[in-house]
Amino acid sequence: MMQATTPILSDFLPALPEIFVLVMTCFILLVDVISKQRMLSYTLTLLTLAGAAALTFASVSPAPQYCFGGQFVNDMMAEVLKLVTYLASIAVLVYSRRYLAERNLFKGEFFVLLLFATLGMMVMISANHFLVLYVGLELLSLSLYALVAMHRDNKQATEAAMKYFVLGALASGLLLYGMSILYGLTGSLELNRVAAYVFIGVKNPMLLAFGLVFLVAGLGFKLGVAPFHMWVPDIYQGAPSAVTLFIGSAPKLAAFAFTMRILVDGLQPAVAEWQGMLAVMAVLSMAIGNLAAIMQTNIKRMLAYSTISHMGFMLLGLLSGTFAGYSVSMFYTIVYVLMSLGTFGLVVYLSQNGLEAENLDDFKGLNQRYPWLAALMAMLMFSMAGIPPFVGFYAKLSVLQALVGAGWLWLALVAVFFSLIGAYYYLRVVKLLYFDAPNATVPTLAPYGDSRALLSLNGLAVLLLGIAPQGLITLCVYAMQTSLQ
Repeated sequence: MMQATTPILSDFLPALPEIFVLVMTCFILLVDVISKQRMLSYTLTLLTLAGAAALTFASVSPAPQYCFGGQFVNDMMAEVLKLVTYLASIAVLVYSRRYLAERNLFKGEFFVLLLFATLGMMVMISANHFLVLYVGLELLSLSLYALVAMHRDNKQATEAAMKYFVLGALASGLLLYGMSILYGLTGSLELNRVAAYVFIGVKNPMLLAFGLVFLVAGLGFKLGVAPFHMWVPDIYQGAPSAVTLFIGSAPKLAAFAFTMRILVDGLQPAVAEWQGMLAVMAVLSMAIGNLAAIMQTNIKRMLAYSTISHMGFMLLGLLSGTFAGYSVSMFYTIVYVLMSLGTFGLVVYLSQNGLEAENLDDFKGLNQRYPWLAALMAMLMFSMAGIPPFVGFYAKLSVLQALVGAGWLWLALVAVFFSLIGAYYYLRVVKLLYFDAPNATVPTLAPYGDSRALLSLNGLAVLLLGIAPQGLITLCVYAMQTSLQ
């Protein structure tokens, strides 16, 4: 009997965190329907994420573990990204609790959709098969569509959800078409086998390039990079700020893993074909993102264009095609998620008493009323601009070093140029915080202890990781070493 059950256990043990999250999500859904105690559902959601983190940490293995016929992989890259995903989701819940309660959105539906979205991200991060990647992507996407539309009485939110749905469906179609072309060429949907077929040479290189175009276009939509960025500003502005906080943070980790699995695990032998496409997307993203952000008066829309530029910067590490580039790209993504959590978390925290702190004018003179919150916002803006000693500077420097090391000097110079342009709109926020008169219409803020404490930790982490970044970068390098062996 033991010999018969061992293969089954070896399949299920690496996927235990996913199974746990799925079971707990269904349980929370039932509890919420029966008890109507929202705080109970909220607490169970936090415990679910903490439990998943404990199970993921307990399953850490230096060697990749493949299960379900090679369709699912548990490696160090997946484990690190999952742990950061749990932390980001927990931060979203803590930051959003009061905001959601004031707007009658503190409901079981939010918790269940957030957990389903987290489960989708976990599946994307560990997928080793095109269909599994697609299932995880759709689970994440459908959950996000519903979260954006949760505020049903808000026309802006409804419009944003419709745009997100239509463009997301288009991106999924592009991805599926690209996957079907690769399947026709290689006869397999498993990433390792696809890589082996591409390595020995496919019969029709032109068809391979055609399939890559559709795949990279679909990835561009999901990453929110130019020229497939049109959905990002509208969705960031139209969604409730708590939902924007979630969309702007944790899914970036899954999108990075999704790109790594397809382009590196599955199509590394065709690196010369997809490098050029990523280079064009990266330059366009940095140009459009930074230039368009200068003209924005809505901070959520400004941060949306900022996200486009940051995702373009992340692509720079990937397109280098080197091990060092992949490592610093992972490091950059984690750092960006940390900065995005703090920035949008402050926007959510300041949106009290039914008012939305969405316009840049709402941040005028914040230092005169709440100096610590102003200091946190300033630290986050400096970090996003890439100013030392904050971690954003080291993240950008690492990407530029990897680019130069791979022979892409001209691209590194372009990245520096657009980073200098981007510094303007970040420093404009700092100027509003410290040098403008306060806006008289902004009400007195309630001192929510949990959100304020976590925001303080978030802001200080951006500073401390900038002073001592070697621990996190070493972890990323080790994760890549063991995952890409």
